Amino acid sequence: MKLKGLFTSESVGRGHPDKICDQISDKILDAVLEKDPNARVAIEVMATNRLIIVGGELTTKTYVDIVKLAWEVILKLGYSENDFSILSNVHSQSLDINQAVDKKNSKEIGAGDQGIMFGYATNETKNYMPLPITIAHELVKKCEELRKKDHEIKSDMKSQVTIDYTNPKEIKIHTVLMSIQHDKNIDSKKFESKIKEKVVQPTIKKFFPKINYQYKTFINPSGKFLIGGPIGDTGLTGRKIIVDTYGGAARHGGGAFSGKDYTKVDRSAAYAARWVAKNLVAAGIADQIEIQLSYGIGLTKPISIDVETFNTSKFSNKEIINIINNVFDLSPYGIIKSLDLKKPIYYQTSFYGHFGREDLDLPWEKLNKVASIKKLLKK
Repeated sequence: MKLKGLFTSESVGRGHPDKICDQISDKILDAVLEKDPNARVAIEVMATNRLIIVGGELTTKTYVDIVKLAWEVILKLGYSENDFSILSNVHSQSLDINQAVDKKNSKEIGAGDQGIMFGYATNETKNYMPLPITIAHELVKKCEELRKKDHEIKSDMKSQVTIDYTNPKEIKIHTVLMSIQHDKNIDSKKFESKIKEKVVQPTIKKFFPKINYQYKTFINPSGKFLIGGPIGDTGLTGRKIIVDTYGGAARHGGGAFSGKDYTKVDRSAAYAARWVAKNLVAAGIADQIEIQLSYGIGLTKPISIDVETFNTSKFSNKEIINIINNVFDLSPYGIIKSLDLKKPIYYQTSFYGHFGREDLDLPWEKLNKVASIKKLLKK
């Protein structure tokens, strides 16, 4: 969308209860794909109080220790084996779904479900992401790095960033808010000062080098944040879909990512749509592009492709869709092959967002179609 006035996005840290569930789901997915790249995986996790339940569907020729993998995630976040009980209740994929997806001809793999997916890119930042969500992710990432050296900081945390777009020629940082779980024996004022000095200010200065720190900053506005993670709030896989994508700056089809293998177009087609949008913006087609794709379960081609350029392109939608059809294969098989999605690359995306990740080598973030797009424009 065309961002105007004040616009806000949020991110959450690795110890947030929903993100714990996402990490466990993708940890299991990667472990399975590492041994069996053709497995069918749909893992869901619920974490509440001191109980973690792993459910979902798994069809594979291999074995992984689901409970052990869940513990690997939990222990990294500062918990001990006394904090939780973990239950696993995973069963095989429905045969009805399996026969729709796995065709006799592997090149005609069917979509694992129906649905709509969106991809978005903007030239507002160097990673082609909206600025508010980019900064929000950087804040929790910076704070997590500090947590590993500072016993006062716990792993459950949130950030929220408000950008003032009132003057497009002078975009400003308006408000930064962080809620951070902490140790019980802290001096609140010293803790607030530490987070401002070591997390907020260096992060904001990275994006606004000439900043004078006249923006608003709130650290733990509730007063205290002692009880966090699943002990403080219930977590579920896939509940942070806006954090995972564009921070609300683009639409979302509603399907979650974590725990799903590459045949689930909720995930793979959303990655493909981002790949398409990013390459189109990088090629100069528009300043912003939002791509919508739709699929039907068992169908081997997308049902529809639509684009929105927010009046930032000199090309018609018909021309842009023609470019997409000539450059990208958006069939489920084409997406899997083009983006090499059978590899165990998913756990690393289960925190700090799935898009714009300059710290990761993700195939849907590659600008490997820009030359092909520009070549078509010359014809």
